[in-house]
Amino acid sequence: MMNNISNIIKTAAVSAIIAMTATSCLEKYPGSYIPEEDSMKTFTDAEQHNIGIYASLKSGSLYSGNLTLLPDIQSDLVMATLTNSNPFDGIWDWDIRPTDSNIEAVYGSLYAVIGNCNFFLEKVGDVMAAETDEDKLEALDTYTGEAYAIRALCYSELIKCFCEAYPGDGKGDDEAAKSMLGVVLRTKYSEPEPVRRATLYDSYQLVLDDLDRAAELLDDGDDDPTVNEGDQSDNYYISLAAVYAIRARVALYMKNWDDAIKYSTYVIDNSAFELSGTNVNQTYSAYAFDALWYYDSGTEVIWRIGFTATSYGGALGSVFLQYTKDMTYFYPDYVPSEWVLNLYNANRDIRYQAYFADESITGIANGYSYEIPVPLCTKYFGNREFTQYYQLYHVNMPKPLRLAEQYLIRAEAHYWKGDTGLASQDLTTLSQSRGAGSVSVGSGEAGLQTISDERVKELYMEGFRLNDLKRWGWGFERTPNSYSQEEGNDLEVDADNPLFVWPIPQNDIEAPGSEIEGNESNNR
Repeated sequence: MMNNISNIIKTAAVSAIIAMTATSCLEKYPGSYIPEEDSMKTFTDAEQHNIGIYASLKSGSLYSGNLTLLPDIQSDLVMATLTNSNPFDGIWDWDIRPTDSNIEAVYGSLYAVIGNCNFFLEKVGDVMAAETDEDKLEALDTYTGEAYAIRALCYSELIKCFCEAYPGDGKGDDEAAKSMLGVVLRTKYSEPEPVRRATLYDSYQLVLDDLDRAAELLDDGDDDPTVNEGDQSDNYYISLAAVYAIRARVALYMKNWDDAIKYSTYVIDNSAFELSGTNVNQTYSAYAFDALWYYDSGTEVIWRIGFTATSYGGALGSVFLQYTKDMTYFYPDYVPSEWVLNLYNANRDIRYQAYFADESITGIANGYSYEIPVPLCTKYFGNREFTQYYQLYHVNMPKPLRLAEQYLIRAEAHYWKGDTGLASQDLTTLSQSRGAGSVSVGSGEAGLQTISDERVKELYMEGFRLNDLKRWGWGFERTPNSYSQEEGNDLEVDADNPLFVWPIPQNDIEAPGSEIEGNESNNR
């Protein structure tokens, strides 16, 4: 069972970071850890802890696994197959309990990363005070900015999963948010803090404050926010552009349309990034959009989590493919919903070919022919360098921040402000870069449906759908077919279902000293 928050934060920064940094540390100190008082005293120590923070984000419970997959599997984007082996069955069936190990893993892993950031932020001041080299001091500022940004990102993910949507009809209602439950806020490492949930408003304010600190530390001093020397595509590290991208996403969730437009525009106008399309990625001799998924590389990647064949996290594609079972058939647990496939122009939209496979031979049986052709989600078949040279399948580098999302954020913000023409322009720019046609956004519910369709087509299985439904106040209905199991595929979920908000893990509620109040979903 996952440890409670206090234990996670107290143990993660010293032992877990050291274990996850460089291989040389493991070779030199097998089975041991560095004592807390000696663990971060020099620039080199700080550098290794910075690496460790990024390493902790590789966890299969986060972007390379649960945090990405569960919200979309819980929604209406996939169907469970006849031969489903029941991974995430409680999530799929909307029978989510406070003891669900998958939910515990997301919650605990996010707080573990937060603990790593808190440890770094507490210790870095002493390291800076003892350092005289100007280049190293500048690097320490950068590491500190990255820690603030990553802590903000993790808190935003906790809020997304474990809190209700930000209140407000058409725009955010800050006063109402001050009476709603947020998350437990931990900003210290050594000092004890109350283990109780802050308000939703205060939780988001911490995210915004951290992003402000990060932006200040990562800014190179140029007056133009769209130009910063640290910004580059395919970045393994947080840059100012990444901070702005997170800020735009958070503003969208808080229904602050002006800020969503402001910060997404900073990223969109940044010359370091460009939407991928049918132009050729010269490094891999593949269409630029295909290279995004085949090689995890492209001009629109603002920030990716770096994997190697010997240092990686989870395998995102396993539940959709399981080709490694016999290297002959695919054994998908989940396949794309038909309504999703019908959104695309299969002959023109390059996303269709990159994300899906038609008429695929699978190992689905159960009374039917063993070779039943079904549509497959192949988006995460695996980085081709991993598959070709290491026979490592279904592992892709997560890309939590992409330029495409910024166009979707700005388009939706324009829609809510009544600027459907500007919303249409942004969606058309994105759609045409994918080989599809223009997009027209109308007013009212039809316009929001268009926004929804374009988000599904672009962000399929990247972890956004459940929160989108929650913040729009939408329910959904699944429809089974000949290759899907009946259970769960005929589910109808109302917009007010409490499980749109995940339950707080029971062990954290019951931990000694805990004052954590559960969600409505904890009381089912």
